[in-house]
Amino acid sequence: MRPSRITDPEFRNAVAELAVPGMGTESVAPLLADLIGFLRPRRVLEVGMGYTTPFLAAALAGTEEQARAESEALAVKTRRHLDAGGELDDSWLLEHPPLVTPASHLTPHRPKMVAVDDLSMEDSSARQVLEVLRKLRLADFVSVIDTDLRTSRDLLPEDSTPIDFAWVDAWECLYFFDHFWELINPDGGMVVMHYLTTYPEGEALIRYIKAFQRSNPGELETVNLLEPHKLMQNSITVLRRTSGVHSLRYAETGGKIKYSGQLQADAAAHSQRHAD
Repeated sequence: MRPSRITDPEFRNAVAELAVPGMGTESVAPLLADLIGFLRPRRVLEVGMGYTTPFLAAALAGTEEQARAESEALAVKTRRHLDAGGELDDSWLLEHPPLVTPASHLTPHRPKMVAVDDLSMEDSSARQVLEVLRKLRLADFVSVIDTDLRTSRDLLPEDSTPIDFAWVDAWECLYFFDHFWELINPDGGMVVMHYLTTYPEGEALIRYIKAFQRSNPGELETVNLLEPHKLMQNSITVLRRTSGVHSLRYAETGGKIKYSGQLQADAAAHSQRHAD
């Protein structure tokens, strides 16, 4: 993601209209944007619109731009190396863009987000989100489902699953885990839930998830992050689904890259796609 996108004055002024002091997302929103930039998910789900929505959308727009430029540069350097000697090596690896995996660029990166919200919370800024997205030219990245989470599953677009990244900022986190977990991408799909620590119902859900984890080995990884300086709305719980993770290891002993036949084939296929 371009660092300037969410720090741009136009963006900051627009999202300021959505800030609600009691929601506690002023630190979470940029963190979510950074996670989007780090993970580059293609299918994103948000449950509970508000201050975080434009951050997620801006991050998706940024990854699309970055991936497009990266893919073009990767094709150029790959073609140059293949034309020169027919093999990839460390000089190819470190040339701009450095360390990039050709397999991740075999199809264009066009991320989309679905946001679920029935606009029932009077103290939420969800009603103003669409106008802010339009103002920031980000509305095309977000499809809104105006309904409760419990009735939303059948309304999800066909191309919105498996879900690569979900942000759940709603009281129905238990319902989400019980009814949406199977829609999360088993190859490392991530769910981030807001504010489960430091209050009894949330802590009970964390114990429930840990029990599920024990009875389903290899299904997920979890971590809880706390903002200890806050009284409430002060944590995120991160779940990563791991039941279908594909190995992406290209390294040999000592961290050296193994220029396997598959890596060579992926690089050649990617370069040819751009040539076509």
